Amino acid sequence: MSLYQDVIIAGFGGQGVMLIGNLLAYAGMESGLNVTYIPVYGPEMRGGTANCTVVISNEDIGSPIIQRPASLIIMNQPSMDKFQPMMQDGGVLIVNSSLVDMAQAESRVKAYGVPANEIADQLGNTRMANMVALGAYVKATGVMDLEVVKNSLSNVISSHYSHLIPKNAEALQAGADQVAAQM
Repeated sequence: MSLYQDVIIAGFGGQGVMLIGNLLAYAGMESGLNVTYIPVYGPEMRGGTANCTVVISNEDIGSPIIQRPASLIIMNQPSMDKFQPMMQDGGVLIVNSSLVDMAQAESRVKAYGVPANEIADQLGNTRMANMVALGAYVKATGVMDLEVVKNSLSNVISSHYSHLIPKNAEALQAGADQVAAQM
């Protein structure tokens, strides 16, 4: 069976967009899949816009460029405004509903509102909102097993911060649970 999934992950610089894109790519490799990962930094970096693209497939990937994404992870309103119109009909849209108005989600896509900031706050660190959103994406798309993503955390979190890996795994699970309740 052929597997192909692409995603644009977008938000403000400092929201961990690049980190979760990198994590998703590592997890794809750990799953034995072909992956591409392209980070795009705005000139402002922290506080400016940032996005990355990840393509995951069990076949060769012809191009890492995504014109009409099958899925999006949206962490802020400017990213919603920019990327949602590009989405394929029937695509999966994960929205950080803590910062983005879900009323703007188009009916032509499968949209999941995830209050990522609030969930991360409840877990003890707002900066884990990105992990909540990634867990939601993995559950909504079924692109790979969430345990593989959790086990790949050590590939993107430096050993100096390894004590944060269990909490980040908890955040991934919380995001997946949030989407599971909406399915």
